[in-house]
Amino acid sequence: MNTDHPAHLAGKRSRDAVAARDKEAWLSNFADDAIVQDPIGPSHFDPEGKGHRGRDEISAFWDKAIAPTDKIEFNFADTFQCGDEEANTGNITITMAGHQIVTEGVFTYRANEKGELVALRAYWELDRAAKTARPTPASNV
Repeated sequence: MNTDHPAHLAGKRSRDAVAARDKEAWLSNFADDAIVQDPIGPSHFDPEGKGHRGRDEISAFWDKAIAPTDKIEFNFADTFQCGDEEANTGNITITMAGHQIVTEGVFTYRANEKGELVALRAYWELDRAAKTARPTPASNV
């Protein structure tokens, strides 16, 4: 894996901002016309399945999907870099409301020539993730 790849660097900045709970750093990592599709297709975050385009919609996505969580951990097993994109396989562990949910999937980042994220897309299944819900271990709260 090329750790200097623009999509890798943009993805790392995104994950670091989420871990730090820094909405402004996360938003500043996106190009003005970027899109977030997490998950791709219709979901409780995006009933029409069109994604969240532009900083205002991406900001609203943060408020719905990231802000209510207590902690989000990224655990990627493998990374594939092609062109201006990076795909990561693995899981994201979400801690919130006294529970942990493990979301298995493929998580992609695409960067532009400035190194800004133009697309953050996540392939995961809501029903599959929901089946992993467990009470939060006391040491992880």
